[in-house]
Amino acid sequence: MRLNGRRRSSNVDDRRMLSGRSIGIGGGILGILAAGLITLLSGGSIGDVLSNVLGGMQSGVMSGDNTEYVSTPEDERLADIASKVLAGTEDVWTEEFRRQGWGEYECPRLVLFHGAVSSGCGNATSQTGPFYCSADRTVYVDLDFFKYMERDIGGGGDFAYAYVIAHEVGHHVQNLLGTLDEAHSLMNRLSDSEANKVSVRLELQADCYAGVWANRDNAMFGSIEDGDIEEAIDVASKIGDDYLQRKAYGREMPESFNHGRSSQRVKWFKRGITSGDPRVADTFTPSYSSL
Repeated sequence: MRLNGRRRSSNVDDRRMLSGRSIGIGGGILGILAAGLITLLSGGSIGDVLSNVLGGMQSGVMSGDNTEYVSTPEDERLADIASKVLAGTEDVWTEEFRRQGWGEYECPRLVLFHGAVSSGCGNATSQTGPFYCSADRTVYVDLDFFKYMERDIGGGGDFAYAYVIAHEVGHHVQNLLGTLDEAHSLMNRLSDSEANKVSVRLELQADCYAGVWANRDNAMFGSIEDGDIEEAIDVASKIGDDYLQRKAYGREMPESFNHGRSSQRVKWFKRGITSGDPRVADTFTPSYSSL
C-alpha cells in the first residue's frame, strides 16, 4: 500500500506506554470460542456490536506484569500505518458524507494500546482484538494484533492492516448513521441466535464500508498496489466464523456466528471495493440466507 507522503491523523491517542501486559480476563468476547488466538482473531469489532459484553469486562480480571513497554522499529512502522490509514478514512468519509447528503462527518479517535486498555465500553485486553466503542466513538487497536495476523493466520501486509482499521471505522459510520443504535435495540429483544444474525449483518456492512473506503482512498491517493486487494481478501477469508470454528473445534456452529462466513466477508468487502458506493452496503434488506 502506498502511504509515503501521506498525512498522519491528529486523532490518534497513543497509550502504549500507559498499558500493561494483560494476563487474564473474565468472561470472553465470544462465548463460543476459547481464549487465546481464536478469541483474539474473532473478537474484533464485536466490542461495539455487543457493547453489553464489553461493558461486562469491567468485572473481568485485568492484570499487568508491570513490564515497561519498549517500542520497536516495527511498532513505530505499524503506528505510522495506522495513523495514515485513519487519516485516509477521515478524508474519504468526510467527502462521502457530503456527497450522500448525510451531514458533517465526525471523525473517530484511534487509541493505540499495549496489552490492556480502558474504554468507554469497559476494560479490554489485547485478546479482544481491534474494536470500536460507540460510547466514546473510538477505535482501539493493540498493534501486536497485526503481528499475530501474519504469524498465526498467515494474513499480513499493510493493506490487510488497513482493512482491519477501515472495518472498525465502518462501525463508526454505522454509529453516525444510527444503524448501530437500531441494531442494538433490536438485538436486545431477540434470542441469542437471532441477535447473532443481526450482528452478522452489522459486521458484513462494516466489511462493505471498508471496501468502499479502499476504493475511494485509491481514487484520491493512488494507494493500492499490486497484490493489496488479494491481501485483504485473504485476511477476510481467514477471520470468518466458519473458518475459525473449524480451526478451533473441527466443526461449525452456525447459530453462534456473529461476524459471518468467510465467503460472506469476502463478498461484501469486494462489493464495496468494486463499487466505491456506500449505498450498496445494505445488508439489512436481503434475507439472511442470501447474505
